[in-house]
Amino acid sequence: MEHQGARVVADLGRELAAASPHTDGALWQLAESGRDLDANLLRLPPGRTVAEHTDPLLDVLLVVLEGGGELRTDAATQELRPIRVLWLPKGSRRSLAAGVDGMGYLSVHVRRPGLTIGGPPADEGGEAACLLGQVCPACGRLATERAARFCWSCGTALEA
Repeated sequence: MEHQGARVVADLGRELAAASPHTDGALWQLAESGRDLDANLLRLPPGRTVAEHTDPLLDVLLVVLEGGGELRTDAATQELRPIRVLWLPKGSRRSLAAGVDGMGYLSVHVRRPGLTIGGPPADEGGEAACLLGQVCPACGRLATERAARFCWSCGTALEA
């Protein structure tokens, strides 16, 4: 694989400024081919939340860029404000709540492999459960919990 040099892939300040303050969900996604990372610029409007969830497979780095709010975990509630960086270890339960000004943040983690369509391997029996309601309509990722209401990766509301 040919490696390309470092380059600017986004101006996150410009992306945030161009979006409505009431926009909910992903404003930008890293889309470079051959990457090993996923990165998403997300916005939560004032008072909105990302429901409690757990990512059992990936650590996530969350960087608050504008506004603020709270991160709630089993251990504590953390204040979120611009340029605060949080590490969310895999397996940790967490929820986010935007404050009165809303919150814009960057989420970065190791890239998950894409979803594939097909039945179970030949040596496994039974029928596959219908997971269509757990697939994010914006980025195609599968929710990690059955009761998830928002995509863990880009923040988009999942269809019921």
